[in-house]
Amino acid sequence: MRRTLVALSAAILPLLAPAGQASAAATPAGGWEPAPSTPWDVPAGARCDFPVHGEPVVDEVERRVLETYADGTVRRAAYAGDLVVRVTNTDTGKSYDADASGSAVVEYRPDRSQYWAVLGPVLVGVAENGGTLQRGLYIVDGVYTLDIAPTGYKTVSLAHGSTDDLCARID
Repeated sequence: MRRTLVALSAAILPLLAPAGQASAAATPAGGWEPAPSTPWDVPAGARCDFPVHGEPVVDEVERRVLETYADGTVRRAAYAGDLVVRVTNTDTGKSYDADASGSAVVEYRPDRSQYWAVLGPVLVGVAENGGTLQRGLYIVDGVYTLDIAPTGYKTVSLAHGSTDDLCARID
């Protein structure tokens, strides 16, 4: 497990620039707050050929709201902290502890789409015909962006990095 800090890379700097129509966010003292992950289940065929359960075994992720819209909803937030998710094939019990301890700045758009600028590993699930990666569960690691359309279609653009097929690890 490693700890990755938000770096001011070329991918992240544009997200930190103020937007004309957004207001600054009010954050708790220090600005960082816990952002816990919840366990999840996906049926066979949704991501892998078999049903999968995911559950955090280490979860120290924190969020800092960087900017809000006029109505107070989050426009931009930074996420950082250790996260290890145990991904289990519920048919066989085979599991893998996936390090998803990357850092990201996420822009939440009014149309419910999202734009992520990421440094380090993040767990990404892709549905059939649902992105630039094939259907599956992946740890995407490196320097990259993740653009999630309102339809859920995920475009991963790696500046430098790799993908690790978690379905293959627990098959």
